[in-house]
Amino acid sequence: MKETWVIKIGSSLVTKSNTGLNTKNIKSWVAQINQIINNNINVIIVSSGAIAEGMNRLGLGKRPNSSSQLQALAAIGQMGLVKAYEVAFKKYDILTAQMLLTHEDLSDRTRYLNARNTLSNLIKYNTVPIINENDTISTDEIKFGDNDTLASLVANLSEAKLLVMLTDQNGLYTSDPKIKKTSQLINSISVSDKNLQKYAGPSNSALGRGGMITKISAAKKAAKSNTKTIICNGTKKNILIKILNKEENIGTVIFNKKSAVGSKKQWIANSLKVKGKIFIDAGAKKVLKKSGKSLLPIGIKSIEGNFQKGDMLIICSSTKIEIARGLTNYDSKQLKKIIGKSTSEIKKEFGVFDSEVVIHTDNMIVS
Repeated sequence: MKETWVIKIGSSLVTKSNTGLNTKNIKSWVAQINQIINNNINVIIVSSGAIAEGMNRLGLGKRPNSSSQLQALAAIGQMGLVKAYEVAFKKYDILTAQMLLTHEDLSDRTRYLNARNTLSNLIKYNTVPIINENDTISTDEIKFGDNDTLASLVANLSEAKLLVMLTDQNGLYTSDPKIKKTSQLINSISVSDKNLQKYAGPSNSALGRGGMITKISAAKKAAKSNTKTIICNGTKKNILIKILNKEENIGTVIFNKKSAVGSKKQWIANSLKVKGKIFIDAGAKKVLKKSGKSLLPIGIKSIEGNFQKGDMLIICSSTKIEIARGLTNYDSKQLKKIIGKSTSEIKKEFGVFDSEVVIHTDNMIVS
């Protein structure tokens, strides 16, 4: 079976500051991707740049704050973005396909599976899917989202072996190299390393939204499907070929020591929006961490938020540290009535009830 790479390209690389798309960079990456494909590897591209290209087409020097304006810019710029990739790949007789996604597409289980099937078929047809967030309708994405997260979810969808995040930095540093001259580049680090999160910092780009924080978060999501992440400088000559040839000092490699989780649990962990929290006692925490068993009402101390049956909840310790997350069998009103009670107490007080467990182990992933 052919392996799959997801290559995410950021706004600062795809575009030139105020002069539209950087076609020179695009042609360079496409030439390298052609060589990767010739090595029997499937490639999926997640590309930013639609809003930035829209700004260029309208002659705007500053990114607007209005969601409706950003949506319009995305619609204008998406045409140029896809055309640039199509023209570049045509030189190598490679077909491209556009695929626009929203978080809503991936949070609904049926739509998630449909997206996965579509992506699978596009790969079977030997096309290179060009994927972007559907900015024209997704206001949440414009305000809070980023294509780093989207790239990690695409890696989950496609069960990719590698997620390459091309950026304008050489990789992850111990601190911001623009501020501290003594900062050191991290060549390799485990996704479970406690130092990983503190090394990241926010984005300083006016065109994009993703900084190292979002890239680290994306790497953690991608790791759920055992996808290795490489954060590297997309302006370095033949960077993708260097990765293909397994050369050293290419950037930062983020790997996962643990085994992959099932596709449904990946979806639960990465694709759903959190609607509330459950705080549990020490006994319940021990059971969840050691055996991963279902969560019972008796182990719950309190809840937070207004949620419905089937919503995604975070399970926290009494010190507010995340233990697990999963899909609830109760809405918040029902759950308030039974927290801290044993099964026998609930049966005696309420008679018949929906479920003996609040979150079933099959619908839960331990953090």
